[in-house]
Amino acid sequence: MRMSPEAFFEWETKRITLLGMSGVGKTTLANSLPKDTWFHYSGDYRIGTRYLDEPILDNIKRQAMDVPFLRDLLRSDSIYIRSNITVNNLAPVSTFLGKIGDPAKGGLTLAEFKRRQALHRQAEIAAMRDVPAFIEKAQSIYGYKHFINDAGGSVSELDDPETIRTLAEHTIILYIRTTPELEHVLIERAQREPKPLYYREEFLDQQLAEFMAERGYSAVEEIPPDDFVSWVFPRLFRARLPNYEAIADEYGYTVDADEVAGVRNEDDFIRLVMNALAR
Repeated sequence: MRMSPEAFFEWETKRITLLGMSGVGKTTLANSLPKDTWFHYSGDYRIGTRYLDEPILDNIKRQAMDVPFLRDLLRSDSIYIRSNITVNNLAPVSTFLGKIGDPAKGGLTLAEFKRRQALHRQAEIAAMRDVPAFIEKAQSIYGYKHFINDAGGSVSELDDPETIRTLAEHTIILYIRTTPELEHVLIERAQREPKPLYYREEFLDQQLAEFMAERGYSAVEEIPPDDFVSWVFPRLFRARLPNYEAIADEYGYTVDADEVAGVRNEDDFIRLVMNALAR
């Protein structure tokens, strides 16, 4: 959606999609807005509570069944298991995605890893295509005036133009671009605390082959799970940037992460968006 700064300022029901790598400040920015007038739609929360809810619970139950005490209670229906996903705690989604590598160290086989990756891709597409319906529900059911879509860090990897067009038709797309300083921080953090991530299959196959050749692994099952995630993250980071930029160039607007860091309230946010539109 394209709009002049003046039209945005006068827009009665402002609707924004935030794009960018995890860690650039999307959720912090969304949380800076008044909670009584802005509906905060989290793509990752929708994925975990709607589209991957059952696979996530199945994964947790499989782990629980390896513990005899819990297995007996589950089989006798004496206990039940549910995840406690919140906008600020998406750990169940991450644990479902998992990491490729040695099963003895919690790693997944290549086939199982790719199965989960495919499920996540389908879930993320569905969650983003739900945005128009939630814009309507946020206003007609809950009475929210404005809407902000806190999109996941892997939206640029979906290779699904129709989903991006849907977001652009119903929202202003605002891409938060990393600064060189923040890029260093995010890469260092990801290598220090490697977390499960989504990869396009073509990218995964290429990078995994290169990693195994470089490290001398003959089978995926030999790989320490954290090692591959740490090794591949800088490559994933830099591979995603052109995708974000292409989306912003065609459909949206760009702000730098240091601009976002200065936002403290709704007035700051409105100015941030208007400045982006003016550029």
